[in-house]
Amino acid sequence: MITPDVRRFGAVKDTLKSFGLPRIIIVVFLVLLWAISMFLEIPFPQLLSDTLVRWGMNGVLVLAMMPSILAGTGLYFGLPIGIICGLLGGVIAIELNLVGITAFFAAIAFSIPFAFVLGWVYGFMLNRIKGSEMTVATYVGFSIVSLMCIFWSMAPFKSPAMAWPIGRGLRVTISLADRYEKVLNNFLSFNIFGIMIPTGLILFLLLMCLIVVLFFNTKTGIALKAGGENPRFAQSSGINVDTMRIVGTIFSTVLGAIGILVYSQSFGFIQLYTAPLFMGFLAAAAILIGGASIKKATILHVLLGTFLFQGLLVVALPVANKVATLGSLAEISRIIVSNGVILYALAQHSGD
Repeated sequence: MITPDVRRFGAVKDTLKSFGLPRIIIVVFLVLLWAISMFLEIPFPQLLSDTLVRWGMNGVLVLAMMPSILAGTGLYFGLPIGIICGLLGGVIAIELNLVGITAFFAAIAFSIPFAFVLGWVYGFMLNRIKGSEMTVATYVGFSIVSLMCIFWSMAPFKSPAMAWPIGRGLRVTISLADRYEKVLNNFLSFNIFGIMIPTGLILFLLLMCLIVVLFFNTKTGIALKAGGENPRFAQSSGINVDTMRIVGTIFSTVLGAIGILVYSQSFGFIQLYTAPLFMGFLAAAAILIGGASIKKATILHVLLGTFLFQGLLVVALPVANKVATLGSLAEISRIIVSNGVILYALAQHSGD
């Protein structure tokens, strides 16, 4: 006979199993770091403010992983492709001398056509290498970053805000101080108990999440998910699985382009050349920490994972500087967490 206590124990065990050991460890580690920070008298409201900002500025980049996962192409390690498209839109807006919120949305508008075309080409390529998408995506992401390094060094843009004073090409880091720096962060922002709430930034992230949810409730979105979950059944039901995979890749590329513009306006700078190289790994780690797998992802996984991952990065540096003389301890922790979670997810044969 099964007693109520046994049932409760079983329910707790199932809940912990579904939440996942890596997420439990990371949540405990984050709470421990918060406790240590308060003991060390590190201002907790400032830490939470920085976490909210980093949550909003990285959220759309993490969201870009979701369509690719649901389409059946796995983690979107080709994120640098979308990022490059967003950077192109950003520099075009600066070249046209646009400022403020107009410049930000113009940059998004300029980047979407690039993202659509490159996303289609990339999705077509992924259909030719089924089963090795994530491995090839990594090399493609690295390759396009290297190729764009040549373009940035020869780009014909003339704006003094981003061109080298002598010779051709663009600077490595371009300031957005007089352009569209923090246009989302400062929109309707307010302070409560010493915690700065970047209202516009969070609202934009939630708007992007809403768009994704609405898309996946359309006929195309449902067909895309069906193709990702069971390609053979979807194919027999009349769904063109290859087309749906391309649609998912295009959607991820567009979100990546928008995401880097959100990131850049919050950061205050556009970073070119090799800056986008490893951003796909950070976004992949964040969504996996939130509970996603290489086969399944939800909006909750995106929001929770981004908050946990960015919260960990925000609090690790000041705590490490207080308790240890090793200045690179926080960076070491970031590398261990991000790459460790990715390896754990890829090692799960069932995708759980």
